[in-house]
Amino acid sequence: MTTLSDTVTLLGERWALLVVREVSLGLRRFDELRDATGAPRTVLSERLHRLVAAGVLGTREYRMPGSRARLEYVLTDAGLDLLPVLAALTEWGERHLDSGAAADVAYRHGGCGGRVTARLVCECGAEVVPGQRLLAQIDR
Repeated sequence: MTTLSDTVTLLGERWALLVVREVSLGLRRFDELRDATGAPRTVLSERLHRLVAAGVLGTREYRMPGSRARLEYVLTDAGLDLLPVLAALTEWGERHLDSGAAADVAYRHGGCGGRVTARLVCECGAEVVPGQRLLAQIDR
């Protein structure tokens, strides 16, 4: 059984979600990811290996003329499933962290350009609104 603790162990490491965000925005290569995140080389390498091993990222080979083959990173289906999480974290930070800075990424609908927000929706289709009773069940 996967727990929230397991998920946080993987994704809660510094740089992990930033790497996922940057790959979702189209950066694929190690140096691009290092420059965009500011992560130290050794840390970034370790995060990329862990995200690939966990199935969040996949790799594919590319070769620049005259250079050896290298890897670039792509989101897997599991990585794509994290996009609502990134949108929710961004939205939460805008509401609750008084940094005074504008959001660095705004998630928008490709069809109309409107902002995308994350919501809790029951399997019956009803939206669960803040303050409404939410039951948590622990399956052991």
